[in-house]
Amino acid sequence: MGSRKVYVAVRDDFRDDGVMLPREITWEDGKRYEIDRVTDIRQAPSMKAGGQGDRYTIVIRGHQSYLFFECTIDEVIGLFTSPKREEIYLIEHPKTLGGF
Repeated sequence: MGSRKVYVAVRDDFRDDGVMLPREITWEDGKRYEIDRVTDIRQAPSMKAGGQGDRYTIVIRGHQSYLFFECTIDEVIGLFTSPKREEIYLIEHPKTLGGF
């Protein structure tokens, strides 16, 4: 059985060198989960035409998962011009990973 993917809100921060780091996810039911650590960041194919995607390998409560940030160029420009600090990401459903 393949893993189920869901969209979640993510609170993120930026390092001094401009790299975006996810810090907390808000699940479908409103529960918030702190991301314990980000162990890898790499570019990954985006599901949106013309978009750019980054895959974050994250650990939440001892469970590893992949978090995908996808955006078009207009959304990237908006990231740097908008004061909001919560973005939308795609994540593997935790039931496929043993839960959070």
